[in-house]
Amino acid sequence: MDADVPLHLLLFVPLLAVIPLILFASRRLTPPESSGVARLPPGPWALPVIGHLHHLAGAIPHQALRDLARRHGPLMLLRFGEVTAVVASSPDAAREILKTHDPAFASRPVGPMSRLWPGLSLPDLFPSSRLAMLVSREPGRIKRCRREMLQIMDAVIQEHRERKAAGEGEAEDEDLVDVLLGLQEEVGSQHPLTTENIKFVMIDMFAAGSETATTALQWVMAELMRNPRVRHKAQEEVRRALAAHRRVTEDVLGSLHYVHMVVKESLRLHVPGPLLTLRQCRSPCQVLGYDVPPGATVLVNSWAIARDPAHWDAPEEFLPERFDQEQGGAGRDFKGTDFEFIPFGAGRRMCPGMTFGLAHIELALAALLFHFDLELPADVDAAGLDMTEEAGITTRRRSELLVVATTLVPVPE
Repeated sequence: MDADVPLHLLLFVPLLAVIPLILFASRRLTPPESSGVARLPPGPWALPVIGHLHHLAGAIPHQALRDLARRHGPLMLLRFGEVTAVVASSPDAAREILKTHDPAFASRPVGPMSRLWPGLSLPDLFPSSRLAMLVSREPGRIKRCRREMLQIMDAVIQEHRERKAAGEGEAEDEDLVDVLLGLQEEVGSQHPLTTENIKFVMIDMFAAGSETATTALQWVMAELMRNPRVRHKAQEEVRRALAAHRRVTEDVLGSLHYVHMVVKESLRLHVPGPLLTLRQCRSPCQVLGYDVPPGATVLVNSWAIARDPAHWDAPEEFLPERFDQEQGGAGRDFKGTDFEFIPFGAGRRMCPGMTFGLAHIELALAALLFHFDLELPADVDAAGLDMTEEAGITTRRRSELLVVATTLVPVPE
């Protein structure tokens, strides 16, 4: 050899190889509390810049998140660009978020991720980037839509004011806008009900009060057409309860127990808002032993929970009788205490329109079953009825539902 290697270098090389092993072992053995490192929920592999967005590309979000949860656990951490999201997919995780630590998750994300799908734009993924705001068309489109929507609301409010000033219309013909305008005159100046407040209540009613109920009614009708036994049983109950009537009224709904179970089962399988109202973690908190970082957007996958075979027998089948306690069925309800079934959410951000929405669905469904005999077209097989979902503001049916309706009891004019 031309030159001998110094002895200290020969000793130093093995030491370099051992140091990473020592560091790895110390991280594995040191508890997060003592090391100061947060114990974050697990998640799938991520890509630079976009994070975990590719796992949901081309998929229906709540279905893709359910599939990921099966591999990575009931609480997952995902990143979409700059935005951190935590996804809960089990009753225990939902209970800790919606009840145990409700105050920590009471905030609602505004702006990025406030509308998770469809159509995530660059500003949603990179909210701190001014360049993303400049190159995206989304902010301008949102401003135009907002301006047009408020103009429509202004016209509706003005029309109601003019009608009231002219003394037109009876008290029984009053609608929500009339009631709100009346309250505006009665409420004191300390807590005024402004015209802006009225506009946003109207927007909430259109967005959350009509779209969700309409979607839910479409799904329950699809399930009834797909399951003739259930349809005939529900129809018999309605016609028996209304034998001496010519129309369906709200006071009859309390006696339609099977119809109520049909609606509950449809909401279990086809919740209109499968990821509930998005929440935001506003203070350090632990869920299922994992640290949830402040500022994280929190999603509860109620669709996945309601189809979990660990908590439901034959979860993919449409069986309203599963809610019949008299026949030994489960006593679960959707009022926010049974976390295996939370189509309306739970806690302080639970859907405030639950009673209204449920009455809307049951009243319309009972009227259809009372007045009409319903059948599928001759060329459509009930067992093969397309039940594919389509993501949107609500989870709608991808295909139209075509039904042949034969009048049995004429609808009163």
